[in-house]
Amino acid sequence: MIQEHISKAFDHELNDLRQSILIMGGKVELMIANSVKSLVERDTVLAERTIALDHEVNAAEVSIDERCLELLALRQPAARDLRFITIALKIVTDLERIGDQCANIAKRARELNEEPPLKPYIDIPRMAHRAEIMVKEALDAFVRGDAELAVKVCRDDSFVDDLNIQIQRELLTYMIEDPSTISRAMKLNYISKSLERVSDHATNVAEMVIFMVKGKDIRHTIA
Repeated sequence: MIQEHISKAFDHELNDLRQSILIMGGKVELMIANSVKSLVERDTVLAERTIALDHEVNAAEVSIDERCLELLALRQPAARDLRFITIALKIVTDLERIGDQCANIAKRARELNEEPPLKPYIDIPRMAHRAEIMVKEALDAFVRGDAELAVKVCRDDSFVDDLNIQIQRELLTYMIEDPSTISRAMKLNYISKSLERVSDHATNVAEMVIFMVKGKDIRHTIA
Protein backbone atom coordinates (compact mmCIF):
# COMPACT_ATOMS: atom_id res chain seq x y z
CA MET A 1 0.00 0.00 0.00
CA ILE A 2 1.28 3.46 -0.89
CA GLN A 3 1.46 5.63 2.23
CA GLU A 4 0.61 9.32 2.22
CA HIS A 5 3.13 11.80 3.52
CA ILE A 6 2.65 14.90 5.57
CA SER A 7 3.76 16.82 2.50
CA LYS A 8 1.09 16.41 -0.17
CA ALA A 9 3.54 17.91 -2.63
CA PHE A 10 5.92 15.01 -2.01
CA ASP A 11 3.12 12.51 -2.62
CA HIS A 12 2.34 14.26 -5.87
CA GLU A 13 6.00 14.19 -6.91
CA LEU A 14 6.29 10.46 -6.19
CA ASN A 15 3.11 9.75 -8.15
CA ASP A 16 4.44 11.80 -11.06
CA LEU A 17 7.64 9.74 -10.92
CA ARG A 18 5.66 6.49 -11.03
CA GLN A 19 3.65 7.70 -14.01
CA SER A 20 6.75 8.81 -15.89
CA ILE A 21 8.34 5.39 -15.43
CA LEU A 22 5.14 3.70 -16.63
CA ILE A 23 5.03 5.91 -19.71
CA MET A 24 8.67 5.10 -20.46
CA GLY A 25 7.92 1.43 -19.87
CA GLY A 26 4.95 1.59 -22.24
CA LYS A 27 7.20 2.88 -25.00
CA VAL A 28 9.67 0.08 -24.34
CA GLU A 29 6.91 -2.54 -24.45
CA LEU A 30 5.79 -1.11 -27.79
CA MET A 31 9.35 -1.30 -29.08
CA ILE A 32 9.59 -4.99 -28.14
CA ALA A 33 6.38 -5.82 -29.98
CA ASN A 34 7.07 -3.66 -33.04
CA SER A 35 10.70 -4.63 -33.50
CA VAL A 36 9.70 -8.28 -33.95
CA LYS A 37 6.53 -7.40 -35.84
CA SER A 38 8.68 -5.50 -38.34
CA LEU A 39 10.63 -8.73 -38.88
CA VAL A 40 7.66 -11.10 -39.11
CA GLU A 41 5.63 -8.83 -41.39
CA ARG A 42 8.70 -7.60 -43.29
CA ASP A 43 7.66 -4.04 -42.48
CA THR A 44 10.72 -1.83 -42.86
CA VAL A 45 8.75 1.35 -42.19
CA LEU A 46 7.75 -0.05 -38.80
CA ALA A 47 11.38 -0.97 -38.15
CA GLU A 48 12.39 2.63 -38.81
CA ARG A 49 9.69 3.92 -36.44
CA THR A 50 10.92 1.54 -33.76
CA ILE A 51 14.49 2.76 -34.16
CA ALA A 52 13.31 6.37 -33.92
CA LEU A 53 11.34 5.66 -30.74
CA ASP A 54 14.59 4.77 -28.99
CA HIS A 55 15.45 8.49 -28.92
CA GLU A 56 12.30 9.14 -26.87
CA VAL A 57 13.24 6.38 -24.45
CA ASN A 58 16.74 7.84 -24.06
CA ALA A 59 15.27 11.29 -23.36
CA ALA A 60 12.89 9.79 -20.79
CA GLU A 61 15.80 8.18 -18.95
CA VAL A 62 17.61 11.52 -18.66
CA SER A 63 14.46 13.32 -17.49
CA ILE A 64 13.59 10.71 -14.86
CA ASP A 65 17.19 10.58 -13.61
CA GLU A 66 17.14 14.33 -13.09
CA ARG A 67 13.81 14.15 -11.25
CA CYS A 68 15.08 11.40 -8.94
CA LEU A 69 18.22 13.35 -8.09
CA GLU A 70 16.13 16.44 -7.33
CA LEU A 71 13.91 14.45 -4.98
CA LEU A 72 16.93 13.00 -3.21
CA ALA A 73 18.46 16.44 -2.76
CA LEU A 74 15.35 18.43 -1.86
CA ARG A 75 13.21 15.91 0.04
CA GLN A 76 15.97 13.87 1.70
CA PRO A 77 13.74 10.77 1.82
CA ALA A 78 14.29 7.94 4.26
CA ALA A 79 13.51 4.23 4.51
CA ARG A 80 10.97 3.00 1.93
CA ASP A 81 10.86 6.29 -0.01
CA LEU A 82 14.64 6.31 -0.32
CA ARG A 83 14.59 2.76 -1.67
CA PHE A 84 11.80 3.65 -4.09
CA ILE A 85 13.69 6.59 -5.59
CA THR A 86 17.06 4.86 -5.76
CA ILE A 87 15.44 1.79 -7.35
CA ALA A 88 13.69 4.09 -9.85
CA LEU A 89 17.12 5.36 -10.91
CA LYS A 90 18.25 1.81 -11.61
CA ILE A 91 15.03 0.73 -13.31
CA VAL A 92 15.16 3.45 -15.94
CA THR A 93 18.68 2.32 -16.83
CA ASP A 94 17.36 -1.18 -17.53
CA LEU A 95 14.44 0.24 -19.52
CA GLU A 96 16.82 2.32 -21.62
CA ARG A 97 18.93 -0.75 -22.34
CA ILE A 98 15.83 -2.67 -23.37
CA GLY A 99 15.11 0.15 -25.80
CA ASP A 100 18.62 -0.21 -27.20
CA GLN A 101 18.13 -3.94 -27.70
CA CYS A 102 14.83 -3.34 -29.52
CA ALA A 103 16.40 -0.72 -31.78
CA ASN A 104 19.12 -3.23 -32.63
CA ILE A 105 16.50 -5.90 -33.39
CA ALA A 106 14.73 -3.46 -35.70
CA LYS A 107 18.00 -2.73 -37.50
CA ARG A 108 18.58 -6.44 -38.10
CA ALA A 109 14.95 -6.78 -39.24
CA ARG A 110 15.49 -3.94 -41.69
CA GLU A 111 18.43 -5.84 -43.18
CA LEU A 112 16.64 -9.21 -43.23
CA ASN A 113 13.64 -7.66 -44.99
CA GLU A 114 15.88 -7.15 -48.01
CA GLU A 115 16.60 -10.89 -48.27
CA PRO A 116 14.46 -14.02 -48.75
CA PRO A 117 13.11 -15.36 -45.42
CA LEU A 118 15.30 -18.08 -43.97
CA LYS A 119 12.47 -19.83 -42.13
CA PRO A 120 8.99 -19.21 -40.70
CA TYR A 121 9.22 -17.05 -37.60
CA ILE A 122 7.57 -18.97 -34.76
CA ASP A 123 9.81 -19.04 -31.69
CA ILE A 124 11.16 -15.50 -31.99
CA PRO A 125 7.64 -13.98 -31.71
CA ARG A 126 7.01 -16.27 -28.72
CA MET A 127 10.17 -14.98 -27.08
CA ALA A 128 9.19 -11.39 -27.76
CA HIS A 129 5.68 -11.88 -26.37
CA ARG A 130 6.95 -13.41 -23.15
CA ALA A 131 9.67 -10.75 -22.77
CA GLU A 132 7.08 -8.01 -23.27
CA ILE A 133 4.86 -9.54 -20.58
CA MET A 134 7.85 -9.78 -18.23
CA VAL A 135 8.60 -6.07 -18.67
CA LYS A 136 4.96 -5.13 -18.09
CA GLU A 137 4.64 -7.30 -15.00
CA ALA A 138 7.95 -6.07 -13.58
CA LEU A 139 6.73 -2.48 -13.89
CA ASP A 140 3.33 -3.39 -12.43
CA ALA A 141 5.14 -4.99 -9.50
CA PHE A 142 7.22 -1.83 -9.05
CA VAL A 143 4.22 0.50 -9.02
CA ARG A 144 2.13 -1.73 -6.74
CA GLY A 145 4.98 -2.86 -4.52
CA ASP A 146 4.08 -6.46 -5.36
CA ALA A 147 6.97 -8.76 -4.44
CA GLU A 148 5.08 -11.94 -5.43
CA LEU A 149 4.56 -10.69 -8.98
CA ALA A 150 8.23 -9.72 -9.11
CA VAL A 151 9.22 -13.27 -8.13
CA LYS A 152 7.02 -14.61 -10.95
CA VAL A 153 8.88 -12.40 -13.43
CA CYS A 154 12.21 -13.77 -12.22
CA ARG A 155 11.03 -17.34 -12.70
CA ASP A 156 9.63 -16.62 -16.19
CA ASP A 157 13.13 -15.75 -17.39
CA SER A 158 13.90 -19.46 -17.84
CA PHE A 159 11.21 -19.75 -20.55
CA VAL A 160 12.97 -17.14 -22.68
CA ASP A 161 16.38 -18.65 -21.96
CA ASP A 162 15.21 -22.07 -23.11
CA LEU A 163 13.71 -20.69 -26.32
CA ASN A 164 16.93 -18.83 -27.04
CA ILE A 165 18.95 -22.05 -26.72
CA GLN A 166 16.50 -23.86 -28.98
CA ILE A 167 16.73 -21.15 -31.64
CA GLN A 168 20.55 -21.10 -31.48
CA ARG A 169 20.67 -24.84 -32.10
CA GLU A 170 18.24 -24.64 -34.99
CA LEU A 171 20.14 -21.80 -36.65
CA LEU A 172 23.42 -23.66 -36.24
CA THR A 173 21.89 -26.58 -38.13
CA TYR A 174 20.89 -24.26 -40.97
CA MET A 175 24.41 -22.85 -41.23
CA ILE A 176 26.07 -26.27 -41.19
CA GLU A 177 23.77 -27.73 -43.83
CA ASP A 178 23.79 -24.69 -46.12
CA PRO A 179 26.59 -22.10 -45.83
CA SER A 180 24.58 -19.66 -47.97
CA THR A 181 22.28 -19.17 -44.94
CA ILE A 182 25.06 -18.04 -42.60
CA SER A 183 24.50 -14.29 -42.96
CA ARG A 184 20.74 -14.49 -42.35
CA ALA A 185 21.14 -17.04 -39.58
CA MET A 186 23.66 -14.84 -37.77
CA LYS A 187 21.24 -11.90 -37.87
CA LEU A 188 18.44 -14.06 -36.47
CA ASN A 189 20.87 -15.33 -33.86
CA TYR A 190 21.53 -11.71 -32.88
CA ILE A 191 17.80 -11.03 -32.60
CA SER A 192 17.27 -14.07 -30.39
CA LYS A 193 20.12 -13.06 -28.09
CA SER A 194 18.77 -9.51 -27.92
CA LEU A 195 15.37 -10.78 -26.78
CA GLU A 196 17.08 -12.94 -24.18
CA ARG A 197 18.82 -9.80 -22.90
CA VAL A 198 15.47 -7.99 -22.77
CA SER A 199 14.16 -10.69 -20.44
CA ASP A 200 17.33 -10.36 -18.34
CA HIS A 201 16.69 -6.63 -17.92
CA ALA A 202 13.08 -7.33 -16.94
CA THR A 203 14.42 -9.77 -14.35
CA ASN A 204 16.78 -7.08 -13.05
CA VAL A 205 13.81 -4.77 -12.54
CA ALA A 206 11.87 -7.51 -10.73
CA GLU A 207 14.80 -8.25 -8.43
CA MET A 208 15.06 -4.57 -7.55
CA VAL A 209 11.33 -4.49 -6.76
CA ILE A 210 11.83 -7.35 -4.29
CA PHE A 211 14.61 -5.36 -2.64
CA MET A 212 12.43 -2.25 -2.56
CA VAL A 213 9.55 -4.10 -0.90
CA LYS A 214 11.40 -6.48 1.41
CA GLY A 215 14.77 -4.81 1.81
CA LYS A 216 16.34 -8.11 0.72
CA ASP A 217 18.80 -8.49 -2.17
CA ILE A 218 17.91 -11.73 -3.97
CA ARG A 219 20.07 -11.26 -7.05
CA HIS A 220 21.56 -14.55 -8.31
CA THR A 221 19.55 -16.56 -5.77
CA ILE A 222 16.25 -17.34 -7.57
CA ALA A 223 16.35 -20.63 -9.43
